[in-house]
Amino acid sequence: MTGPSPLLQSLPEAHRTRLLTLARSRSFPAGCRLFDEGGDADRFWLIRQGEIALDLHVPGHPAPVIETLGPGQQLGWSWIFPPYRWHLGARTLDSVETWEFGAIEVRELCVAEPGFGYELMKCCAAVIADRLQATRIRLLDLYAPHPGGAG
Repeated sequence: MTGPSPLLQSLPEAHRTRLLTLARSRSFPAGCRLFDEGGDADRFWLIRQGEIALDLHVPGHPAPVIETLGPGQQLGWSWIFPPYRWHLGARTLDSVETWEFGAIEVRELCVAEPGFGYELMKCCAAVIADRLQATRIRLLDLYAPHPGGAG
């Protein structure tokens, strides 16, 4: 991992330790489809090594890559909100090492320990805001009219 996860850095030490008790080490080969837009969002990952492309389903077109995530970044926030469906798709660009967290376990911990839940949700909200901004910028880049285009 090139640097600690912002999520882990942001959590107070006791909460970070508590969250990591739920982590499972997972490896994925290059080209592995992790999830598709609309699928069950039942987990999330902290990327330790490798890169993952987030893409968006566009009917009749290849799925454009919206953002590329790498070491230290969190993959997945759709597990937080019902109906727990992925808002984008994801695939590995190379060999990837992660810590994987089961959504049900983490949500139950958030309910059982409100202080933990509040801190975790603040961290996840920052990820959501960043991801939405990146998506907006990428979609503008892909679909906005460009000056000097054919006309």
